[in-house]
Amino acid sequence: MRTKRRSRALSLVGALLVIAYATLPVLWIVSLSFKGGDDINNRRFWPTSLSLENYRIVLSSDLFLTALRNSVGIAAIATTISVVLATLAAYAVARLQFPGKKLLLGTALAITVFPIIAIATPLFNLWRTVGLYDTWLGLIIPYLSFSIPLSVYVLSAFFREIPWEMEQAAQVDGATSWQAFRKVIVPLAAPGVFTAAILTFFAIWNDFIFGITLTSSEAARPVPAALAFFSGASQFSQPTAPIAAASVLVTIPVVVLVLLFQQKIVAGLTNGAVKG
Repeated sequence: MRTKRRSRALSLVGALLVIAYATLPVLWIVSLSFKGGDDINNRRFWPTSLSLENYRIVLSSDLFLTALRNSVGIAAIATTISVVLATLAAYAVARLQFPGKKLLLGTALAITVFPIIAIATPLFNLWRTVGLYDTWLGLIIPYLSFSIPLSVYVLSAFFREIPWEMEQAAQVDGATSWQAFRKVIVPLAAPGVFTAAILTFFAIWNDFIFGITLTSSEAARPVPAALAFFSGASQFSQPTAPIAAASVLVTIPVVVLVLLFQQKIVAGLTNGAVKG
């Protein structure tokens, strides 16, 4: 009994340390965002008085609002295309037998761990040549190149776990292959589809390297890259607190998505689809 209690106590202490380590930087950013004027120079963790000045500066900035529009549009388009194409490809990988199947999955996994910074400069030169530099399409294409292989690798595992008999039963009842896939297989693999979509959206939403390398103006620059050019209320003021406020605002959509789809994300990361 004592050994179990000690083990539980150590596990609890370890969990609290991990939570504190993970949440302390977030709380510091939130605290910094509410510090106005010279309050940013105090050594206290929390502001002496709460101020919404930084949020007013950010929300009245054309730089931030334009970058936010770019991030939402690019992330939504790239995520939608990636999930649709990956769902079709993953189903083929899971159900069909063809030469090079294992090589295909291995290549997809290798692409996901390939360092993005290694191709940033070649893409910069190529995009300037073909006219895709500083455009939405110039960012969407690289995002798809990395998100589709990851989604295929994740979704193929879910499709393999769905019993083949369920699809055959739907076809016996008169459904075509496409109807069986759309009305039977995809709903059963919904946890995996949502997991792939959320992971893709987060990766695109938080990207900085492509955003700063493949853009040069507000036309396509996303929020993470735009924050590097944020100057605050004027060119003479420190932008630290406004940048913190902008970071909090950008984090809100991520938190909302996690709260809304928490059960599906957990199911997708732990249980998979249907156990046969």
